[in-house]
Amino acid sequence: MMKRLQLLAAFLIVSLVSPLRGDDAKPAELKAGAATSNITPELGLAIVGGFAPFPSTSIHDDLHARCLVLDNGQTKIALVVCDLLGLQSRISTEARKLIEEKTGIPSANVLISGTHTHSASSTLGQNRYRTPDKLDPYQAFVARRIADGVQTAAARLRPAEIGVGTVEIPEHVFNRRWFMQPGKMPANPFGEYDQVKMNPPSGSANLDRPAGPTDPIVSILSVREPNGRPISVFTAYSLHYVGGVAGAQISADYYGMYCHRLGRLLGTDDQDPPFVAMMANGTSGDINNINFREPRPRKAAYEQMRYVADDVAAKVHAELPKLTYRRDVQLDARYDEPALKWRHPTEKERKWAIETLENRPEVPGKTDLSRIYAERVMNLIDLPETTPVPLQILRIGDACVGTMPCEVFCEIGLEFRKRCKAPTPFMVSINHGYMGYLPTPAQHELGGYETWIGTNRLEREASVKMLDRLIEMAESIKDQ
Repeated sequence: MMKRLQLLAAFLIVSLVSPLRGDDAKPAELKAGAATSNITPELGLAIVGGFAPFPSTSIHDDLHARCLVLDNGQTKIALVVCDLLGLQSRISTEARKLIEEKTGIPSANVLISGTHTHSASSTLGQNRYRTPDKLDPYQAFVARRIADGVQTAAARLRPAEIGVGTVEIPEHVFNRRWFMQPGKMPANPFGEYDQVKMNPPSGSANLDRPAGPTDPIVSILSVREPNGRPISVFTAYSLHYVGGVAGAQISADYYGMYCHRLGRLLGTDDQDPPFVAMMANGTSGDINNINFREPRPRKAAYEQMRYVADDVAAKVHAELPKLTYRRDVQLDARYDEPALKWRHPTEKERKWAIETLENRPEVPGKTDLSRIYAERVMNLIDLPETTPVPLQILRIGDACVGTMPCEVFCEIGLEFRKRCKAPTPFMVSINHGYMGYLPTPAQHELGGYETWIGTNRLEREASVKMLDRLIEMAESIKDQ
């Protein structure tokens, strides 16, 4: 009898201290929290959407870091979308360090991307080709505010469920790289002739055909309380930006307008805690909002932005009730920094740059592309042979999010969606840094603005190596 009691006691002790395994494990139940953090710069800092930066003079609408934290009881992740053209990699490093210190979310589990609005002040620093030893005041402010936003979102964690899906909205996306009719291609800044032109004249009889596809899919992660009260909707669309601001005004572009409109459609104006909509940039390095075949009439400032934002918000909103929502959601992350080669100038390019800078003096108020690219070539000469390139995978239920720190060509996002085995894969661009445009090797052969040295900064095979590594990272995450 005594022996039997001892065995029973031992069994009870083991049962209490041993975790449940296999089919007996209780499914993790999701919690989520969301917040925004204002990152609007002081007036007078340079707006960097074009070749010639200019100081901002007023604010049309504020810029934000929009933050979402997910926790399934085993893993925490955070997604952040910033209303910025791009962000210097050290900003992401500093922000993720602060986030890990304040919330315990591992830095590898935090996604921080820029929308690529062309009407925001720069966080790329004085020299976008170099990582600074110290963040400048605006960069430090942005890093701190990103961390504040994630910390606030983490403090708002509450029971949640998530629905994953997509909706196709093809009417706003157009490939901006075009073949021209024979003999109609203008010379590029290097005095040479490309096979394709970025942003050719709309409606021109000299247009031949687009040089690549578009991606019409808006990817959706809808997060709500179990009673249906919305917490956040994270979306990604492969649209470069819309543009059409008034003067030197700060604006979040259509991304911010979309977020506001989606909240209105969901009836969340007075909700507490506030609902947070998020629109990330998918893979839009060669995509914009211009129909080159059939140019639209001239519109008032912000009119086209609002039109696109309202239409996309309405179509996403209509899709939300169709999603299947779950509380037992797998969360996982992978982060890597493979070394890739910088694109260094050839001897011919270096010689051309020196001669151009000697023979074409700077003229105040004039945009001289040849001189601008000569300066960019000289900036690339002393770069080290290789650079670490941040790549990230987040697994959120059926969704698999892949990221790259570049303006990624549409074809790369389409291939990721085709090769990734998760039910709903998609990509987010300009994540954890800004390393220029990322064409495919085949697009490199065609030339054009996005392939020019200075706008393109990584080795020619970079897209292949980065995508292969992302797929490996995605496949290392096993379905639960």
